[in-house]
Amino acid sequence: MLSRRFLQNRCTTLTDAEHLAIDGAVSQVITIGQRKTISQAGERLTKSTLLVEGFMCRYIDDRKGLRQLVAMHVPGDFVDLHGYPLKWLDHDVATLTQAVIAEVPHAALDRILDDQPALAKKLWFSTLMDAAAHRAWLFRLGRLDAMGRIAHFLCEMNARLQAVGLSDGHGFALGITQYDLSEACGLTSIHVNRVLKQLREEGLCTFRGQYCEIHDAAALAKRGQFDAGYLYLGSDQT
Repeated sequence: MLSRRFLQNRCTTLTDAEHLAIDGAVSQVITIGQRKTISQAGERLTKSTLLVEGFMCRYIDDRKGLRQLVAMHVPGDFVDLHGYPLKWLDHDVATLTQAVIAEVPHAALDRILDDQPALAKKLWFSTLMDAAAHRAWLFRLGRLDAMGRIAHFLCEMNARLQAVGLSDGHGFALGITQYDLSEACGLTSIHVNRVLKQLREEGLCTFRGQYCEIHDAAALAKRGQFDAGYLYLGSDQT
């Protein structure tokens, strides 16, 4: 089932029939290599992307061509669902690792919204969770120091991946480089390397070979001022 991880272990989840409806709306499933742009800012969109495997990001380049990640996506995310009503985005969307994506034409989403109001509400919920994650991203970059930024980011990734069965809570494969981490946290790669060393020496976590091992989850969350409330994890409340 292509959509099995969509909204998995969130405050609202899909019924079997709703999963089948989304899977039935998929026009094609494709595999894309790492660091490939799938849509550019201003490009007209006629479909939305469900991430099945791998990691993706949304980003903006500055005038020097340096990239700032503004979102990172894990399996189960509808990466650009907000592009459905907007029809174009103000940022680029790309893979970080090799990824498997399922494309859902906007015409198919039209039919879902017309025929299945409960599922339409859950799709809306998904975009609102994206907005909540953006607010947390702003807090992380605007108020935390370098160590706090990385600690918060790793805590978020752990929680999101645990929700979709890709972390046991103590470690997870993130599939990104230290350079990607620097783009996500607004730091230089040299600074990121220093912070990761400090996190390891303080017994909080070890990030090596694109794998993060968490040694003290509570202390890591405290250092990053991480509160998972904005991820809306938990049992179905709708």
